[in-house]
Amino acid sequence: MKSFKCDWLILPLLGLALVMLAWQISSKTWAKELPTPQKTWEVSKDYVIKPFERRGEMDQGILRFTWYSLVLVGKGYALALLIGTPIGFFLGLSKAFTKTFDPIIQILRPVSPLAWLPLGLVLFLGAGKQASELGALFTIAICSMWPAVLNTAVGVRAVPQDYLNVAKVLKLSRWKTLTKVLIPATLPYMFTGFRLSLGIAWLVIVAAEMLTGRPGVGGFLWQEYNSLIYEHIILCIITIGLVGFVLDRLMSLVESRFKTA
Repeated sequence: MKSFKCDWLILPLLGLALVMLAWQISSKTWAKELPTPQKTWEVSKDYVIKPFERRGEMDQGILRFTWYSLVLVGKGYALALLIGTPIGFFLGLSKAFTKTFDPIIQILRPVSPLAWLPLGLVLFLGAGKQASELGALFTIAICSMWPAVLNTAVGVRAVPQDYLNVAKVLKLSRWKTLTKVLIPATLPYMFTGFRLSLGIAWLVIVAAEMLTGRPGVGGFLWQEYNSLIYEHIILCIITIGLVGFVLDRLMSLVESRFKTA
């Protein structure tokens, strides 16, 4: 047991040390423009030590930028689930609905966020200053909803027929059959889709902010790329990765709570 606990701590630290060593060697040998870990910290430390400081619209602490991105992701992700979950249930319950809309879903699903965003901006062009935010929300929602749609549909189709037969015998209404039978039986599949959708939503926000120039982690990364400040680019990459990891862990905890409930 002690060995297991030590491995849980030591092995990740060893992996981190190896990555830092590879980074250091790369910046000193073949990638001369790549800043070393030490230089990255020296140039970026003000954004980390003062994470919520606001010096200008695109000159703020890294956690303030992260907060802007998370708020937009939260809105777009909620919209994706509100639209995608019912569609998933319809796909799972109705063969006619599946035959009608599944080909369209399969065509739209692989479209890149970089293609959806210009369309979103055009759709909300009349919204004035809100156009970029609404376009980003549209892009996040339409790109991240598909895992929720498909996994919910798979979950509904996997509900044993015996469950539905019992509901008919008990003469449950459609609403009670949905809330007492279908949703509880489908939850594990739904949360798998929700978890995948959240990861995609976080990926899309970076692209959306980069293209619209909105303040956030993606917008800050794009500004620093144009300014050739590589240390801040690395800071943004690390932040994006850490936030994505935390979001995935939190969704995993929520999923485990529902499974044990």
